[in-house]
Amino acid sequence: MKHIKRLIPYYRPYKLQLFGGLVLVTVGSAIASVIPWFLRTGIDGIRSGVPLSVTFRLGISIVGVAIIAGICRFGMRYLLNGLSRWIEFDLRNDLFVHLMKLDASYYTKMRTGDVMARLTNDLSAVRMAAGPAIMYLTNTVFGGMFALVFMTRISVSLTLLALLPMIGIPAIALKLGKLIHKRFEAVQEHFSTITTHAQENLSGVRIVRAYQQEESEIKHFSELNNEYITRNLKLVRLWGMMHPAFSFLVGIASVVVLGVGGAYTLNGSMSIGDLVAFGMYLGMLTWPLIALGWVINLFQRGDASMGRLVQILDAKPLITDDKSPIDLPKSAGGRSIEFRSVGFHYPVAAGEPPRWILRDISFVVKAGSTLGVSGSTGSGKTALIDLIARTYDAIEGEILIDGIPIQKIPVNDLRKEIGYVTQETVLFSETLKANLQYGVLSDETEHQISWKDAAHIAQLDSAVIDFPKGYDTMLGERGINLSGGQKQRASMARALARNPSILLLDDALSAVDTHTEAAILAGLKTALSGRTSVIASHRSSALRAAETIIVLEDGGIVESGTHTELIQKEGRYWNLVRKQSIKDELDEKPQGVNVDHST
Repeated sequence: MKHIKRLIPYYRPYKLQLFGGLVLVTVGSAIASVIPWFLRTGIDGIRSGVPLSVTFRLGISIVGVAIIAGICRFGMRYLLNGLSRWIEFDLRNDLFVHLMKLDASYYTKMRTGDVMARLTNDLSAVRMAAGPAIMYLTNTVFGGMFALVFMTRISVSLTLLALLPMIGIPAIALKLGKLIHKRFEAVQEHFSTITTHAQENLSGVRIVRAYQQEESEIKHFSELNNEYITRNLKLVRLWGMMHPAFSFLVGIASVVVLGVGGAYTLNGSMSIGDLVAFGMYLGMLTWPLIALGWVINLFQRGDASMGRLVQILDAKPLITDDKSPIDLPKSAGGRSIEFRSVGFHYPVAAGEPPRWILRDISFVVKAGSTLGVSGSTGSGKTALIDLIARTYDAIEGEILIDGIPIQKIPVNDLRKEIGYVTQETVLFSETLKANLQYGVLSDETEHQISWKDAAHIAQLDSAVIDFPKGYDTMLGERGINLSGGQKQRASMARALARNPSILLLDDALSAVDTHTEAAILAGLKTALSGRTSVIASHRSSALRAAETIIVLEDGGIVESGTHTELIQKEGRYWNLVRKQSIKDELDEKPQGVNVDHST
């Protein structure tokens, strides 16, 4: 139960609620334990011929006590179950906040479906341990104690005989509890696998249908589901063994009470009222002991699930603020960027050799100028841009912004300066307007570009005319109701509306036709004035206006210069431009027309 201890700090804001709930549990158990004693008095009183009015008052007292006990039980459930909901609320918030702090390297190892399973199924199991399990454990302990006190007052010897068979209950509970913990962990891990499979299929449903893999995916899901059932049945069988085992031991105790207690009654050492009350107290004692198995089950499930949540909470972000941060100086325009012998590879497992993506990269981008990054697929263009945004940190060398090492700049301050259009466009299930305004920092900056101006520059406004609600049109998941080009234009407009001093474009126009691209680039000339830009692209048209273009190959810079200079060299860049020109020409060639590419 080591993981469940991590919940202790979450109880502190609700300690009065916890204390009140536990008090009501105790008071309710104490009051309920008086009822058999009243009944004992009433039965013996009837046998001894007490007036009917006395018996009637006892009956009224029993009803009154039952009402008070019921109120206490309602109160304890309201407070403790409500407490568990608030702890669930706080824990869910903490998990989400922590997930937002974790960097990209964490999400390369953790599947989205696994995270979702932990935030739903595991969190629910923890909630049950945080409230209901504590409530029933307290009720078990105090209800059993009160019952035991009254039982010993009736007959110590009969109490000892009745408890003898129950000695095995704690031993069985502890043994089965460990097995429950292990099997529930296996169930939750497999639930993560099912969730991941479902999430991937739903998000990629168009690909599944395009490749006619519905039957295959259904079959795979069915296999996963069958395995989930198998693991749950193993857990259920274990849980099913616990209750009958407890009931068997309790049955033996009941037989002992009936036999020995009946003999005591016949020889006059116990009254009939004593025997009836003792039997009721035995029930009050044995039910908590049986419920102990359920409580142990809840705690073991909660501990297993909390262990999975702790793995998230204990994950450390690799991208953190320096202990002695340096603030960026204020700037009305762009900022300079410098790479000094930078090397980078993605995180690898211990003992696994790294595969270097970038090595010995050095260049300078002056404030307000544009750097073009060219190269074939896999040459490291995206990795270079990710390093500027501190999605990852360089393994070797140093990156400076306005002469300040990038690790010295607070992460939030750095990213406030950046507008980033990623290679994979991500839009949210909100209105188009809300997506364009996402991340807008201020409405009163110099060289202000409004979100509508940004949409115009990105040539998005011409497409919005056809939308039924214009900019108030709701987007589907990840912008599924937009075309690839429209998604890229929306992402471009979102970055421009942020009014960044550094604009990072990672193959941002790959899904846009050449005519729209030309219009966007024309608009960008004015929009990028005074801003520092790094543009990575396969298309030379997006890089022509850059003051400097670097060409990456095998993780290193093989060429650098202006577009004209690189074309004149007829090297790697010239070859890439030539291939792209042929591709564009073929894409635009009317059917049946031959194109001569000879030079």
